[in-house]
Amino acid sequence: MLSQKKSRFTAILLALPLIFISRSLFAQKPFRTNKKLTKELEKTISGFHGTIGVYVWNLKNGKGAAINADTLFPTASTIKVPIMCALFDKIVKGGLSYRQPLLYLDSMAHGGSGVMQYFKDSTKTDVSVAATLMMSRSDNTAAIWCQSLAGGGTVINQWLADHGFENTRVNSRTPGRQKIWEIYGWGQTTPKEIADLVVDIREAKILNPAACERMYRNMTHQYWDNVALSQISPYVQTASKGGAVDAARSEVVLVNAPHGDYVFAVYTKDNKDQSWTPKNEAEVMIRKISALLWHYFEPRSHWKPAPGIEQYWGGD
Repeated sequence: MLSQKKSRFTAILLALPLIFISRSLFAQKPFRTNKKLTKELEKTISGFHGTIGVYVWNLKNGKGAAINADTLFPTASTIKVPIMCALFDKIVKGGLSYRQPLLYLDSMAHGGSGVMQYFKDSTKTDVSVAATLMMSRSDNTAAIWCQSLAGGGTVINQWLADHGFENTRVNSRTPGRQKIWEIYGWGQTTPKEIADLVVDIREAKILNPAACERMYRNMTHQYWDNVALSQISPYVQTASKGGAVDAARSEVVLVNAPHGDYVFAVYTKDNKDQSWTPKNEAEVMIRKISALLWHYFEPRSHWKPAPGIEQYWGGD
């Protein structure tokens, strides 16, 4: 009898992880407009010198807000999220392996953010290094390489279309998209679509669970954490990607908050302030929105950024 009870108890314990995974992966509620939150956001963004779009969705209760959420914006480096997805799709299908060896050549170097451009010529590396640097350091050289490894912009855009994303597209280095590249740059998206894509990664809806877990982990190791992430408790996990060019700043974040996950995307364009300091108007605005959402969804949290933390953000 004791042996039977022990076996039943063991069976229950073994089943618990499956129950937890099931609830965490498929428990999000359909989006519903939260009028109070929408008004608070509208008040916060009023007077912004540019065009701004915001999408917020609390996955636990479904309540959120959408302001210009279906408007097209330049992605800047947030295009690296769909590039990552298409790259992992190729890995899942056997066209690449995550640890497949690669050889870096200095002719591949591209300016902007990232460290791969400083690799020595003929450095031996692999797909995992390129994929990780693309997301954690927003490495441009690695991202351009990953775009090529995934099959190029045309393949990535077809992947996006096949998964129901009508507006998110890669423009740079993609045949037939020169004119739209002149408008939006490397890529284009809407606040809602990019947020939905990150949720789909979180919920393992677009690729198998192993690939989605790896992608999500890569998105949680973010070096550039001085904008939206700076207003969220560092003791809470976040998966994010930001992007910045002169006249457009953006960030998409999924917060694994204590009282329920929530996702938000803030995109701007035609910005009057095109400075590159932490005081840039768009970056300040993204921080304000992030702080508002953190305290709205975690009203009992007493956490706030430590005094003097700005000295670690860089810039003037």
